[in-house]
Amino acid sequence: MIGESVPMLDSLARVTGTLDYMINLRLPNMLVGKIVRSQSPHAKLLKVDITNALQVPGVIAILTGADLGANAFYGAGIKDQGVVAVDRVRYVGEPIAAIAAESLDAAEEAELLIDIEYDELPAVFDAQAAIQAGAPTLHEKFPNNIFKHAKLRHGDLDVAFAEADEIFEDTFTSPPAQQASLEPHVSAAQWDGERLTIWTASQAPFMVRKTLSEIFGIAPEAVRVIVPPLGGGYGGKGHIRIEPLAAAMARKTNGRPVKFALSRAEEFVTVTKHAASITLKTGVKRDGTFTARQVTLYWNGGAYADASPLLVPAGMVRSVGPYRIPAVHVDSYGIYTNLPPAGAYRGAMSSQTTWAYESQMDIIARKMGWDPLEFRMKNLFVSGDRFATGEELRDVHFVECLEASAKGLGAPSSPALLPEGEGKRGRGYGVMMKSTVATSKSQARLKLTDDGMVTLFTSTVEMGQGGHTTMAQITAEALGVPLSAIKIIGPDTAITPFDSTTSASRSTSMMGNAVVAACGSMRKKLFELSAPLLETPPDQLRTKNGFVVANETSISFGDILKRNNLNELNEAGEYSTSLGLDPETGQGVSTPHWHQGAGAAEVKVDTETGRVTILRYSAASFAGRVVNPRMAQLQNDGNVIFGLGPALMEEIVFDGGQPTNPNLADYSIPSIRDIPVELTSICIESDEGEMHGIGEMTLPPVAPAIANAIEDAIGVRIKDLPITAEKILRALREKSQP
Repeated sequence: MIGESVPMLDSLARVTGTLDYMINLRLPNMLVGKIVRSQSPHAKLLKVDITNALQVPGVIAILTGADLGANAFYGAGIKDQGVVAVDRVRYVGEPIAAIAAESLDAAEEAELLIDIEYDELPAVFDAQAAIQAGAPTLHEKFPNNIFKHAKLRHGDLDVAFAEADEIFEDTFTSPPAQQASLEPHVSAAQWDGERLTIWTASQAPFMVRKTLSEIFGIAPEAVRVIVPPLGGGYGGKGHIRIEPLAAAMARKTNGRPVKFALSRAEEFVTVTKHAASITLKTGVKRDGTFTARQVTLYWNGGAYADASPLLVPAGMVRSVGPYRIPAVHVDSYGIYTNLPPAGAYRGAMSSQTTWAYESQMDIIARKMGWDPLEFRMKNLFVSGDRFATGEELRDVHFVECLEASAKGLGAPSSPALLPEGEGKRGRGYGVMMKSTVATSKSQARLKLTDDGMVTLFTSTVEMGQGGHTTMAQITAEALGVPLSAIKIIGPDTAITPFDSTTSASRSTSMMGNAVVAACGSMRKKLFELSAPLLETPPDQLRTKNGFVVANETSISFGDILKRNNLNELNEAGEYSTSLGLDPETGQGVSTPHWHQGAGAAEVKVDTETGRVTILRYSAASFAGRVVNPRMAQLQNDGNVIFGLGPALMEEIVFDGGQPTNPNLADYSIPSIRDIPVELTSICIESDEGEMHGIGEMTLPPVAPAIANAIEDAIGVRIKDLPITAEKILRALREKSQP
């Protein structure tokens, strides 16, 4: 069953439009929630008067900071964000109040009647400006606005730079962007006494449960979190968003449920990709080997730390690149600004870091006289090498990924002038390495009933990636049952066991191994129960197609239960990792396994207009063992298409903290017209047989591969994303000037 391209279990519901997305949830007596947001990027709140708004017919309750207790703050590591603002706002769009009404019209009418007065404060929007002397302080506990500083120290940097024949120093930037899930953030909540049920579009139901239990001072078991299939996540739904507000609002409505569904414009002030400025200083010898690398990263975390305390250290590790470098020092800073909070963005922090180090790889290769492909091959990690954290690398296939990507483009060709008016062609490459969650846990539970049906209870969130289909295939093979005999019950913290999160491409590996463990326990129990019936020792039995099989006889799972007077059989499995790095040196083990991917692009650049056309793109990821080849290919292809956005067009433009393009008309995302003329991808497998995640591996190389191909074509280097026609034309003009 593993290795077969079976259709997604919910494919029919998806194509017929009958899948139960959160946006479609309807509950009895449900109220409509509406958020009242700040129009100021930084101000003291002098007054929030809801008197007139409460008189609007149909308005049931209005929540303000006055309703909240001292515990009504949350955040991953730093609890700095309130359910709604209490006495100060720190970004345009911050919730100040919330309304529960019988209709959206009533809620919107009430919103206009809430009287808010501000005392404006100085604001800062750029991360590096925010850490300068005299910049406004956003949170008193962090007077310099640096809320996280992650450090990696490996080798003697001064000595290593002194050994270099050439030293390169370059800065690369990435702007804020939006995850742009087609389904927005949606949450509904209802209280029954001191018990809370929340339905939400979240990638991390148990994180939601923990946070809400802390805010409201109730046991985690008193919070039930139900997650229907998501209409996309891409990291934006990986941490706490509107769930606390929905729960707090519902507490004021005397048991009536309240549902909040954000507009597209609200999405842009709820979570963004981290804007980043990354400086790489790299020492190289004439023989093409590295001596040293120093990396300085400034991450714009926005007004609240959110997930950044976890992501800034991840960005530190991921910024080094998949190359042998004897001495490495990294400083990664998370910084407060008066912009919306930043969170994970598909391949969190990896697209920004890969953009930087893979762009510099071509700069170095061209200056040192190396072919960019050969230069990479010479320096890429292989199994047995040690990374800058000190950990030994195993089962790494960066070379194979790059070779497969390059091969996918066909024989290399030098830039050549095309027929008049068609521009110039060029080729470029990119390789990525990404850590996953260092310490996490996944649990799975199986229930076998006497009709032979197997139910898998899993908190892996289905968000279009095919996670539930993957788990069903793993179950079918590990337990020895047909796929048709398996039913999946998805995230509901009242009945599905714990899982840390559905993110970081961890589910196939972590939850997959938990499922394998549960299947192992179930098989063992079935062997014990059937051994007397088959008159065969348990160690001589096996399972196949829902039967326990001896040499010449067999018995179905259902009959085993019936003949042992059992209605059902329940078994559980768990898989966990507990790793980490020294906070002062960055030494240790950063990840259970390194995720690996590569890409190769062939582009055409119109030198008259600056327009870039992606003619061919070839991608490769390392999967270990592929569970579902068709879905794996779709993940690879989808990553490439997704990656075209931040590479060529995506950027949230702020004016005084106000987003000026908060819609999918002014904020462009890739369309079918932007897809490469030829797009190919491959998953590389190994003999070790471990299952690894591939959900993000082919995205980070896209932008640098395209930038490198552009330089190959027309000889200009773009260092600031996105790579627009205007930037290309400007670079061409600068190049032509004496």
